[in-house]
Amino acid sequence: MHGLGALQRDAAGAGAQVELDHLRGERVGDYLRFDTRIGWKPLENVEVSIVGQNLFDEWRYLDHGEPGQDCSTRPINPDFVLNQPRYKDAGILLARKNFGCGSSREHAPWALDQYGFRAVIAPSFADIFYNNCFKNGLLPIVLSELQVDHLFNETLAFSGYQLTIDLEVQQVITPDGTAYSFDVAPFRKHCLLNGLDDIGLTLQHADKIKAYEAERILKMPWLATQLP
Repeated sequence: MHGLGALQRDAAGAGAQVELDHLRGERVGDYLRFDTRIGWKPLENVEVSIVGQNLFDEWRYLDHGEPGQDCSTRPINPDFVLNQPRYKDAGILLARKNFGCGSSREHAPWALDQYGFRAVIAPSFADIFYNNCFKNGLLPIVLSELQVDHLFNETLAFSGYQLTIDLEVQQVITPDGTAYSFDVAPFRKHCLLNGLDDIGLTLQHADKIKAYEAERILKMPWLATQLP
């Protein structure tokens, strides 16, 4: 191993060349390359957490909720907007700027999706939440604050107000025919239109993966050994 040199900066930021002590070391001989693989088998009867029932929990219910609690018997807050009968079975959520801030885990879009929302419209989103939406089949749409204000006002003014989202042409269409265009990356659009998540994208190459694994076993048969 040869002597090393490093460029060190002092508190003032000036560069100074510092010669380090020569490091002596013996030459390392040929080494073995260990190629290991950890087998994983999914457990049977895995219970999937239902997080949609706890969406906006502190606003939606009057009591203090706990994870796994039966929410069907909890007291409902009648003043919370989503508890109003007119918004039952709503599929589009209107929100204000920086929506999703503080909700960096994927549980946030999971909850929205399990509640029944397919899209969220807001002037802006928290970055991590925005990316997680696409990973979980939820469409986040960015419109201007003026456009979002218009949608809020129309929703409040007309009971049963309905919006149409055409992802193919990337437009939000109001009942009077007004169309607001929105941006979405072509790759993300492709995934949403075809119902693909990260796993689904990988499984599109399942044949190639299987062929690679089969060839790999022929070259390294010890990988097929089952550990006790």
